[in-house]
Amino acid sequence: MAETYKIFTVNPGATSTKVALFEGDKTLFSKNVSHEASKLAEFDEITEQIPYRLEIIEQAIADAGVSLDGLDAVVGRGGGLLAVEGGTYVVDETLLDHARRGANGITHPAQLGSLIAQHFANTADCPCFVVNPPDTDELQPVARMTGVDGVYRNVHLHALNLKETAIRHATSMGKAYEDCNFVVCHLGGGVSVSAHRRGRMIDGYDIVGGDGPMAPTRCGALPVGEVANWLDKGHTTADLRKLCHKSGGFVSHLGTSDAQEVTKLADKGNKHAQFVWDAFVYQVEKSIGAMAVTLGGKVDGILLGGGIAHSQELVAAITENCGWIAPVTAYPGEFEMEAMAAGASRVLRGVEEAKHYTGKPAFTGFNWNIE
Repeated sequence: MAETYKIFTVNPGATSTKVALFEGDKTLFSKNVSHEASKLAEFDEITEQIPYRLEIIEQAIADAGVSLDGLDAVVGRGGGLLAVEGGTYVVDETLLDHARRGANGITHPAQLGSLIAQHFANTADCPCFVVNPPDTDELQPVARMTGVDGVYRNVHLHALNLKETAIRHATSMGKAYEDCNFVVCHLGGGVSVSAHRRGRMIDGYDIVGGDGPMAPTRCGALPVGEVANWLDKGHTTADLRKLCHKSGGFVSHLGTSDAQEVTKLADKGNKHAQFVWDAFVYQVEKSIGAMAVTLGGKVDGILLGGGIAHSQELVAAITENCGWIAPVTAYPGEFEMEAMAAGASRVLRGVEEAKHYTGKPAFTGFNWNIE
């Protein structure tokens, strides 16, 4: 019988922090701890929120009567880091420094994950990890090339949930993730479509950089010429960046980021809402086809995760239009907390070797660009 470990996980969001305690596959405690938006707004720097968040988190744990004695590991969300290959990383001073200052240039609550986790790990005197950070980048070299010298593709994806979904589906097939090829989608406030070949995400989209399908809050890929015309009309690059990750997609068209609201509007006869929804599904399907090509058409499964995968209409449409590529399976919701615990468990069991964050990005340019 495999040894079980007691693992505490921390996943900070915009106005809450998800925490969970696991013992093996069993969830001992799970709570989405809310923080007052007005209180968070008082802090100029995101890292200044840590003492306040910690106080609320620790109070919630105490109120629930949960003991963190005997922890084997603590895992935090790995935001703020430079691009790395997938895996479970030891939290050390270099990693904490990059998380603290947001070395990837993106200010996001996820960068607090490792910093808060380290506090609990210090108290418990146990290892601290991050698993498949948001900036996981395993692109094959040819996928990085564009038609502009010096402009290359990178990725920002829901790596943690994408990989966990693939790992779980491979297990259900009686296989290892490293022996399978999948197209894996996360369909939520952001939309990730990715190609997984034998344990590596060899292609995918930069979902915060204007790439891939549109999403509830993101514009997705845009025709560059039309964007140039749009900028010439007086819009700014700051406006454009907001469209990439905050005010694009459903928000731009319909003023809502709620996919259920969009489908309700469509059901009531709102033709604009119906067309936006149809275009969204179409773009996801087209992206799935593109990722299948990167795998040479050898696809063991098309996997759909995220909150929007609860839509039976969407799953049916993707199954109808993409099912000829490979079987389509829906895993509605996300496994982020479970994925973090599972990554630490694999290291503790010796199934996977922990990696060390070097502070150097996974891609620094092609040989002909490096002097």
